[in-house]
Amino acid sequence: MPAKISSSIRQRAKRVKVFLCDVDGVLTDGSIFIGGEREFKRFNIRDGLGLVLARRAGLKVGWVSARPSLATKLRADELKIDFLVQQGDATSKTAAIENLLAQEKLTWEETCFVGDDIIDLGPLKRAGFAVAVGDGVAEAKATAHFVTKNFGGRGAVREAVELVLRAQGKWDQFLKKYSE
Repeated sequence: MPAKISSSIRQRAKRVKVFLCDVDGVLTDGSIFIGGEREFKRFNIRDGLGLVLARRAGLKVGWVSARPSLATKLRADELKIDFLVQQGDATSKTAAIENLLAQEKLTWEETCFVGDDIIDLGPLKRAGFAVAVGDGVAEAKATAHFVTKNFGGRGAVREAVELVLRAQGKWDQFLKKYSE
């Protein structure tokens, strides 16, 4: 972990048991390609591997999006994401996450949430470890405990996952495994 990560950030990252994030603008660069009957999104392969490694390290992983999308569901299924919430405007992201945390018997303190826009402010304010992507809006970055160097859809989620796993002492097992 880079030396410039404060002890406060390390402590927050150590407590994480569930890693949640927004989708559009966080796992993607925010672009949506719509044509004919299909919608297309571009996901970053390193972000995907990061989420797989988080799961393998024992974290629960979930996506919380206000915008229902088949493309999002397909990618979540491929990565075996534990929780996919695509609530539309039916409920706030905060309420959706509170329901999920209650169901899993987890707390906000044990939650990492990665967001990029004002729609993510509620979860960012409550999460024990709040992360904003490098190209997020000013309000999201001001609310977050940590802002990634990488942009949404460009490795920001991987950066956050790696920080959490390093803080928890779980990153080196993957380095060893994949170095053999």
